Parts: sequence; C-alpha cells; structure tokens
Amino acid sequence: MRRTLLNPKIDFVFKKIFGSEEHPEILISFLNAVLKPIKPIVSVNIKNSDLEKDYIEDKFSRLDVKAITSNNEIINIEIQLKNEYNMIQRSLYYWSKLYEEQLTEGDRYDKLCRTVCINILDFRYLKNDRFHNGYRLKEIETNEELTDLEEIHFIEIPKLKKFERAEEVVDLLEGWVEFLRDPESEVIRKLEMSNKEIREAKDELYRLSRNSKERELYYMREKSLKDEISALANAEEKGMQKGLEQGMKEKAIEIAKSLLDILDVETIALKTGLPIEEIENLK
Repeated sequence: MRRTLLNPKIDFVFKKIFGSEEHPEILISFLNAVLKPIKPIVSVNIKNSDLEKDYIEDKFSRLDVKAITSNNEIINIEIQLKNEYNMIQRSLYYWSKLYEEQLTEGDRYDKLCRTVCINILDFRYLKNDRFHNGYRLKEIETNEELTDLEEIHFIEIPKLKKFERAEEVVDLLEGWVEFLRDPESEVIRKLEMSNKEIREAKDELYRLSRNSKERELYYMREKSLKDEISALANAEEKGMQKGLEQGMKEKAIEIAKSLLDILDVETIALKTGLPIEEIENLK
C-alpha cells in the first residue's frame, strides 16, 4: 500500500528536514533564499536539533529551528498553522530574548550579533498581498535604516501564487515555499531535478515518511497541534459569545434606563430580562 508523504508544515517534520545536522545544505539554501545576503551563507551551526518525546506531546511547546550562520547571525525559524492573532508581539518577544541571551554579566554590547526571526505562517496575516515580508528598524520620515541587527520575516504560504509550470518559479524562496505547500506537486518534481537542496529535502521527507517510528512521532505531534488548535478555537468562540452577551446586557441596561420614567420596575424587568434588583440600582 502506498503511503502518503508527511506534511512538511507540521513543525516536527519541518525541524527534521530544515534543522538536521546531517543535511545543513538544506537550511543554508533556505536561509540564502530568505535573507538574500550580499555575502552568501556557506555554513550553519544548528542548535537544539534533538527532539524530546515530551516536547512532541506538549501542544504548547515550540519546535523551532535555531542556528548560527557563517555570517555570525543568530537565526530562529518558527512555523505556525493557526492564527493566534499575536504573531507580531510574539516574534518581537522571541527576538528580544535571543538578542538578550547573547550577553552574560560583564560582556560588552559590541558582542551582540545580528539576530533574525523567520515566521512561516500557513495562514494570511499581514495586510498586503506579498507572501514574503522582511522588517528592520528604520527612521519614520526618511525611511533611513538604523541597523540591520534586528530583522523579522513573515512568510505566508497561502499568499504564494499558484504555478502551472516549474519555469514560472523565478526565485528560490518561491520554490521552498512551494515545497512546504505541496512537496508532491509537478512543479517540485521538476525543481528537484535541477536543485540539489530541494531534492535533498524531498529525499529526507521520503525517508521520514517511510520510517514507522518517525511516523508514530509525527502522528503524536499532529494530534498535539490539533488539540492546541481546538483549544484556541473554543477559547475564541467563548470569547465571542461572552462579548455578545456583554453587548446584549449593556443594550438591555440602556433600554431600562430610558424606561425608568415611564414604566414600573416589574414591567421593565419583563421587557428587558434584567433582574428587578439590578433595575432598582439604576435609579
């Protein structure tokens, strides 16, 4: 029986492919495609490549990819499936932690390295049509750049245009995002013939998909993420319901106040559904 490929957008799989110490060329290619540095990245030191079972089952854990590049940059890559409506604040927080953690007591500030956070989102988030947006600190009026020490990227997979032919992929980042979107697409099948890093990533995805232990861990992680998404959806629904009920309550109070001079308390309670005691307190 033919087994389908695992979803590379699940953070467990993404980290296995892009955070693998055995295949650093994949991450190097991806980072050069995202950052487009003047001096290309030639090597990476990948951190926290091990995956503990406890982290896989923890629906609130972050299975991100951390690395230091040959350009002396600290990189953090996170992939998100569900819109939690806080990605900007969250990214700024994690960026600040990575930046601050570089120094120990007595260290000089000039030791601080360029720090980059890359957020890969499987949903639309920013209010523009570009699938890739990168941000730095700039002067408000002149747009003059203050520094490149802080850089935050958002890659929104659903915004990537649909390709009919591999020839339409003119930027390597488009190829990598297409790989995440649909690693079995005809476009990727043609791209992997000409790009060895995409071919290597596809081979690693095949290996993971054929390995029963890896598939078991994958399904555990997938379940944890579904539980998290369900919990967020329930919280969102309850919040909306609570907001609706609060709005209806405030409207009922407004109506009750407007009727105090013309109706008795019992009638107002009947019309608005408010308790008599609460209406009496409005006087």
